[in-house]
Amino acid sequence: MSGTVLRIAVTPGEPAGIGADLCLLAQPHLPADIEPVYICDPALLEDRAARLGLPARIHRFDPAAAPRPATPGTFCVAEVALHAPVSCGVAAPGNARYVLDTLDRAVAGCRDGQFAALVTGPVHKAVINDAGIPFSGHTEYLAARTGCAEVVMLLTAGSLRVALVTTHVPLAAVSGLITRARLRRALHILHHDLRTRFGIARPRIRVCGLNPHAGEGGHLGREEIETIIPVMDELRAAGMDLAGPLPADTAFTPAGIAAGDAFLTMYHDQGLPVLKHVGFGRAVNITLGLPLIRTSVDHGTALELAGTGHADTGSLLAAVRCAADMARRAAGATDADDA
Repeated sequence: MSGTVLRIAVTPGEPAGIGADLCLLAQPHLPADIEPVYICDPALLEDRAARLGLPARIHRFDPAAAPRPATPGTFCVAEVALHAPVSCGVAAPGNARYVLDTLDRAVAGCRDGQFAALVTGPVHKAVINDAGIPFSGHTEYLAARTGCAEVVMLLTAGSLRVALVTTHVPLAAVSGLITRARLRRALHILHHDLRTRFGIARPRIRVCGLNPHAGEGGHLGREEIETIIPVMDELRAAGMDLAGPLPADTAFTPAGIAAGDAFLTMYHDQGLPVLKHVGFGRAVNITLGLPLIRTSVDHGTALELAGTGHADTGSLLAAVRCAADMARRAAGATDADDA
């Protein structure tokens, strides 16, 4: 697919947050071989552009038309109507269904070949739940919409990649969710997608323990002995290159990072603080295991910055480039299989 223009769906996310700002501000800096299609209400982009003093010429998305490179000030929009008026910086439960409608439209477009990948802007989980819609995050929602029983959240910042066995769950629930089946599935998905979507022929995966000092031989917890080590031994015997279980407090040294292609951590705040310290504002959130390519920004809705022009586009630009790289790699693998 070298030289072709990739059509990538972009959902701005919470309409009162910085998602629309990011789309407007990032457009002039997108790679020339990408056509972003914004899945939103065109009035949202027009109103936010007027607030920021930016041009916003809107044209409607036509799936039958050939992809065209992004042009500064011109936006291709697949229209999804807002459910309620938008007040910049004030998230409203009335637009919770709108946010999910944009995701549903993007997923449908990826599944039927209209888009090569999906890039998502930040959503406001609490507001969606306040609207009476149970929602724990993009990762879980996209898994349900695509019928995937198991997916893996992976964040990248430069050469550092951190994946999670559990995602948006209370800390008190984590131990009970670290089962052999869940850990085995997470390692299979991570290993497979490192090979197919990142082009790493033999991935080196460093696995963190759950407990301090990786359980200290059972004195600080037995999850390593009873769950993590047996699964790692099984998958090593099947050919995976796995190190650990490692104490998380010393796993992320420069030497440790250099020794692996990815880390698998047991819960959200075990690995992500390290990754975001290394690369916040340019990190990318990726959902592995989906039948489509999905990347996202590494930050929230930043309601206080909406409409100010001060939103940092670094993570959105990184997410678009990462999605394009994975889409081209996947297409290359498909072309090779068909040869």
